[in-house]
Amino acid sequence: MAKSHGLKQISLFLTACLAISSLIAPASVIAQAGGQYKKAMPGYKFSFPHDHSSHEEFKTEWWYYTGHLKDDEGKKYGYELTFFRSGVADASSKKPTNVYLAHFAVSDINNKKFHFFEKLTRSGLSLGSASSDVLHIYNDGWRVDEAGNQMLLTADASKAGIKLALTPKKPPAIHGKDGVSQKASCVGCASHYYSLTRLETKGLLFLDGKAKRVSGTSWMDHEFGSNQLTEEQIGWDWYSLQLDDNSELMLYIMRRRDGSLDKNSSGTLVSADGKVEHLSLSQFKIRSKSKWKSLASKGEYPQDWEVEIPEKQIKLLVKADFENQELVTKRSTDVTYWEGAASISGTKGGKPVSGEGYVEMTGYSEAFKKKI
Repeated sequence: MAKSHGLKQISLFLTACLAISSLIAPASVIAQAGGQYKKAMPGYKFSFPHDHSSHEEFKTEWWYYTGHLKDDEGKKYGYELTFFRSGVADASSKKPTNVYLAHFAVSDINNKKFHFFEKLTRSGLSLGSASSDVLHIYNDGWRVDEAGNQMLLTADASKAGIKLALTPKKPPAIHGKDGVSQKASCVGCASHYYSLTRLETKGLLFLDGKAKRVSGTSWMDHEFGSNQLTEEQIGWDWYSLQLDDNSELMLYIMRRRDGSLDKNSSGTLVSADGKVEHLSLSQFKIRSKSKWKSLASKGEYPQDWEVEIPEKQIKLLVKADFENQELVTKRSTDVTYWEGAASISGTKGGKPVSGEGYVEMTGYSEAFKKKI
């Protein structure tokens, strides 16, 4: 979802493929190739670190990094670096190939400034790749590489850049049940989805031509599957919450056209010792206390979220660090969404708790376009 962050980004991928499919292959060829891909089905057994790498047998895949950083002066920043792989057909060979997309954003929290950038390329151009052997993802200079127990992130754009080393402090948290994270009621409408919910982060942040030493905590999502969301689902809200008691919470809400929430919406609670507990929609509540309207897209987004898990005695207020953290990605996925850094306050087990998080919201500025 939601940064899976819903079938986190699967409709986003498919929308992007639709936008560029006329440049790659006829729809009939794409449909034929699509039949070759596996669906995310129960019984999948994860194996790490191999599952950090690419899964070419599935149509869509993404690696999603978000995090909170602080420089030597105590100034705060959020970042997002997301790599997408979408399998499509090659018009000449009629063999599956890939389109690679990437988003990069920096939230300058103290100055309330948001910078975002995007890339799109395809296999065969030597500009995009994702290894099936090890964690190695590349998109026109932006990359993620495996280095022992660390993940190395690099992104460089006109006004911002990062060079970060991420070290996992907990084992992967696998979402859903029996190896699948179900997103709709249809068979295979799911993903294989896991997160590294607490990554110690150190490195450099480049902003407006200046380099800053930074440190903080990141979150990594990795999802792969082959089936799109249903026509009744118009968007999702996704939350990754890192609390100061060393626990984490992932929640996603799938929204339907009739205004209801899809019953497959769910979440995951990760305890301080890494224990993972699945949460059904009936176990948590999320209410928005305000809204923000974008001048760029005219979309109206919920803000100031109250999150409650009664049986765990968790009551949280999740508040965006500033409102304008919207990405309008006309040059890549062609989907407008809000993805932003947030601060957390509240109680857990009757005791005060605070933390940091990221929130993603899609489908508020426009309904999803017809999918392939």
